[in-house]
Amino acid sequence: MTLLAVRVALDPTPTQERALRSHAGGARVAFNWGLARVKANLSQRAAEKSYGITGEDLTPFVDWSFYGLRKAWNLAKMNVAPWWRQNSKEAYASGLERLARALKSWSASRGPKRKGAKVGFPRFRSKHKARPSIRFTTGAIRADGTTAVLPRLGRIKLHEDVTNRLLGARIRSATARFERGRWFVSFTLEQEINRPAPARPGAVVGIDLGIKTLAALSTGEQIPNPRRLNKALRKVRRLSRTAARRQGPYDPAARRRRSPSNRWRRAAAALGQAQGQVADKCQDAIHKLTAGLAATYGTVVLEDLFVAGMVKNRRLARHVADASFAEIRRQLAYKIGWHGGTLIVADRWFPSSKTCSGCGAVRAKLTLAERSYVCDVCGLVMDRDVNAALNLARYGRNELNVAASGAETRNGRGADRKTGLARQVAVKRQPGTAPAGQTGTVPSQDGTAA
Repeated sequence: MTLLAVRVALDPTPTQERALRSHAGGARVAFNWGLARVKANLSQRAAEKSYGITGEDLTPFVDWSFYGLRKAWNLAKMNVAPWWRQNSKEAYASGLERLARALKSWSASRGPKRKGAKVGFPRFRSKHKARPSIRFTTGAIRADGTTAVLPRLGRIKLHEDVTNRLLGARIRSATARFERGRWFVSFTLEQEINRPAPARPGAVVGIDLGIKTLAALSTGEQIPNPRRLNKALRKVRRLSRTAARRQGPYDPAARRRRSPSNRWRRAAAALGQAQGQVADKCQDAIHKLTAGLAATYGTVVLEDLFVAGMVKNRRLARHVADASFAEIRRQLAYKIGWHGGTLIVADRWFPSSKTCSGCGAVRAKLTLAERSYVCDVCGLVMDRDVNAALNLARYGRNELNVAASGAETRNGRGADRKTGLARQVAVKRQPGTAPAGQTGTVPSQDGTAA
């Protein structure tokens, strides 16, 4: 059994939309109430410490676990929110659950157990800025055809039929969220996945991700980058200027909030819809690419790209972000697992682009302007992306051979093991022929395996 998510748009009636916003507002109220309670407790303890009070004389910590917050909320909800019966109990539970998770992440990031950067302390959620969202985990949660049933909200029409997508699945939770001018619902499913084995289970393919060519395969196939954002950028800029000329929610002259005009609301909704269309088109292209690769090849080899450093280049930042390298790797990871394949991620410092896929010679420098790889040792001339993909494929074969042989390295990272590609070859040879002592396929001039 595997946990899956199905996201579909909702078509609620005006009455149902008001009920959805009421539930989301209840979650926000519960979140802010719990946060104010925790902050007051921490401030009280800090003040007592400044007076010299220590040890057991300090005010005890407030229990900020989900169960502790929910227990305290049930005791105080009559005074905090006398209208709490209008919404489902799941509305307030979802707000408290988000607060408990945020506080746990903040507390864990201050210690040595949690890796990564420190997490900031939770902040109060604004009625104007917070995105309406509500999560249901108990009660009547069903989806049948083009309708969904949510607790206290009843039957809501779906924008599309989900019968085939929910076949044989058990719905564990549902999250309703407002974005891009409309409501969406995401179902968390528990479903048994029976995916067929890859069409070529023994094939190893290397994939070099890039900007000009989104993915270059070691087979010689090159998948162009659709660049959806560039195509829609003119429309997005025009809508951004239109929204900027309207009376928005913030007055820059007075430096305070104000009531936005209806014309600004319409312009902001149009801008969000245009940006959402770009995001949906990018997701669709990435899903088709990753699904095809996972269903075809038994082993896929990628390189560990340093995207955080790549986006620091102001000339390439937008194009790198639009290519969504991390999303491609994320989707390949779980889709390859569905089909029973293997995903190998090459080391970040592996010189896939600078290495000759024919003789293994490594160039000292290779600029971005050089779109063809020319080897000074063996004379190989090949597209640089295909050359890098061939090197990644050979890297994957070596990793599979090492794993099959059961060889161990002197350290856990395997830094002492040679890949066979970083050798400097000083012997001239004809392109398309293998050097002495080397076996395996050798790429020819057209990028195919000879």
